[in-house]
Amino acid sequence: MIQGGKLLIFSAPSGSGKTTIVKYLLERPELNLAFSVSATSRPQRGKERHGTNYYFMSTSEFKQHIKNGDFLEWEEVYRDNFYGTLKSEVDRLWAEGKNVIFDIDVVGGLRIKKKFPEQTLAVFVKPPSVDELKIRLKKRSTESEDKINMRVAKASVELATAPQFDRVIKNYDLDKALQESYQLVAEFLGVEPLKQTQ
Repeated sequence: MIQGGKLLIFSAPSGSGKTTIVKYLLERPELNLAFSVSATSRPQRGKERHGTNYYFMSTSEFKQHIKNGDFLEWEEVYRDNFYGTLKSEVDRLWAEGKNVIFDIDVVGGLRIKKKFPEQTLAVFVKPPSVDELKIRLKKRSTESEDKINMRVAKASVELATAPQFDRVIKNYDLDKALQESYQLVAEFLGVEPLKQTQ
């Protein structure tokens, strides 16, 4: 693998707001960030596009990549439902001179941090409470009650990993969480923060 720029990991239980934070940071040109697209063996949903939202592949393709050692990290989240970060994706973005940002689950995030301890900032986004998380997931109206309950159960386990991250951002107020994330990333990258405009 090419040794390149910095790695920024944002991990959190579903519904914590990490995707919103990552999108906001990607819109700040001074941070020079590029998004790491994950690979998955789950089917495409709705308007998702291959290479933009995920690299979609069959379970057997995914397993072949595991065998070849092509992943920085991977995980079987549910039976035959794999997610992972391809080494080639990070190499591609580093070759473009970018810092790479990840919107990734806690297990994958901590694995990357372990591999690149010096050049990684691992941030855990904490929701106000598990109850609030459940409300947010229900508001999305994208999943069944069973799936929401599964995510909520997983969230309790994920929240326990927060102390293993470099920093924890509490997303009780989205504007504050965005500002705090921006300051943190700018500082880590050694970038002079620009005056924030809302």
